Amino acid sequence: MDWLENLLFNSDSIAHIVLLYSIVISLGVLLGRVKIFGVSLGVTFILFVGILMGHFGFNGNLEIINFVQDFGLILFVFCIGLQVGPSFFSSFKKGGISMNLMSIATILLNITVMVVLWLCLFDKEDLPMMVGVLCGAVTNTPGLGAANEALSQVGYSGAEIANGYACAYPLGVVGIIGATILIRFLCRIKLDKEKEALSQEEAANQPGKPHRMYVEVTNPALDGITIKRLRELSNRDFVCSRIHQNGIVNIPNKDTVLHLGDHLLIVCACDETEAIITFIGKEVDADKEFDISHSPMVSRRILVTEEDVNGKTLAQLSLSGKFGVVATRIYRAGIELFAKPSQRIQVGDRIRVVGPSDAVDRLASRLGNSQKHLDHPNILTIFIGIFVGIIFGSLPIAIPGMPTPVKLGLAGGPLIISILISRFGYKMKLVSYTTVSANLMLREIGLSLFLASVGIKAGGNFINTVVEGDGLLYVLCGFLITIIPIICIGPIARLKCKMNYFTLMGMIAGTYTDPPALAYANQVAGNDAPALGYTTVYPLSMFLRIITAQVLILILG
Repeated sequence: MDWLENLLFNSDSIAHIVLLYSIVISLGVLLGRVKIFGVSLGVTFILFVGILMGHFGFNGNLEIINFVQDFGLILFVFCIGLQVGPSFFSSFKKGGISMNLMSIATILLNITVMVVLWLCLFDKEDLPMMVGVLCGAVTNTPGLGAANEALSQVGYSGAEIANGYACAYPLGVVGIIGATILIRFLCRIKLDKEKEALSQEEAANQPGKPHRMYVEVTNPALDGITIKRLRELSNRDFVCSRIHQNGIVNIPNKDTVLHLGDHLLIVCACDETEAIITFIGKEVDADKEFDISHSPMVSRRILVTEEDVNGKTLAQLSLSGKFGVVATRIYRAGIELFAKPSQRIQVGDRIRVVGPSDAVDRLASRLGNSQKHLDHPNILTIFIGIFVGIIFGSLPIAIPGMPTPVKLGLAGGPLIISILISRFGYKMKLVSYTTVSANLMLREIGLSLFLASVGIKAGGNFINTVVEGDGLLYVLCGFLITIIPIICIGPIARLKCKMNYFTLMGMIAGTYTDPPALAYANQVAGNDAPALGYTTVYPLSMFLRIITAQVLILILG
């Protein structure tokens, strides 16, 4: 039976460590599916199983556990960066400025409440524990990883921060949802009125969405000019995908000459519709004229999978000149975009084109149109990004007034580089696209390894901290850190910024990077408003949660 004893208790055995992680992660995932009052802890339950195993003496070689913990953290935050990167910069546009400002205010208030409680109730040595409480109260595991990695720079042990996180996390999940419900009653919000107001707002606010219309040329000044000249004179972005001229439907190009009475099938942004109709002539009903079901022309979506076209504009591809087809719309990550000439395409886009069947087939061959090719994750980009991210995170940054230079570390460095690669990688011939399932798989593996490692290391002291120490006080502090900022900022966003309640629910969930709160908001709303609020603030919130957790340790430590 020596083999069994060696497998279960030899901490230096690789088989023992693999077995330990397998047990911790599998039990954590299973228990994380259990719902209490409709709320589950999800993959975070791995942390609690790891603490339990560590408490009963099931441990492993510390150097190996540290390596697994750091590698899991790097993989997790890098994949998060790839996910949020495409929307990170667009979230600062006009529609998201107010929401992101409210989100920043909430994050700063979370930190303020934590610092005040720490200074009033605890000693300086309790800082790691309180930073862990902060990360648990806002349900942000990457922040925990970043702070844990920063502890090594200032000489603290990492066990306390995991204990604080474990104390605050359960009530953090409940507190976010509870505070959101409290705002509803404080502001006397009626859900039916919110749904009606949201419908009216959505109907009036779709300026960038593609619009398809038929227009008859009645402006005498346009008789005899080309499509290219028409676009120049109108000073508007639009695509003329088909023209009905002399009883024949054709695909126009920039040199096609217009005549009075021609019918044009035009695709443009919604807010350009009225101006284009006024300039060209009048809108008509011409569905039957443009029916191409019995013609050699086809309308098809083409999947972009060729890496050498990644980042090129539609104008650079010269679809009309080289292939004789017209692009009208681009579908990207569930969003429909108008295919203007300056629009850059990315691997993973689907382009709606119209043209002769053989021409569309040639374009499809040029763009790839291979789902099988797209299913393979770009491992090269991932590991190049991690390599650059680790170097970037290791660079010392001198800040006046701080005794030691600040480093972004193993969390901040890869996060920033992954965001930049996902947005600008095409300029360096890097394809950042990964399927949703591949990204989620890598993220979950990284997060599971990190949580299991932190839990196993912290398990030896957790029970004593909670039972014999100030465990209940830490739980109370975490609850206050969770709800006070929501109760303060939520009514301001509602009453001053006139934010729809469903969007506000999503904004709160995104600010706290909390999927259970988003799931609750979706259930209550029954529409996409919570998801819109969540995705608008999530990229910046995730970035700030990770960076501020490190900065707190480095400044206050």
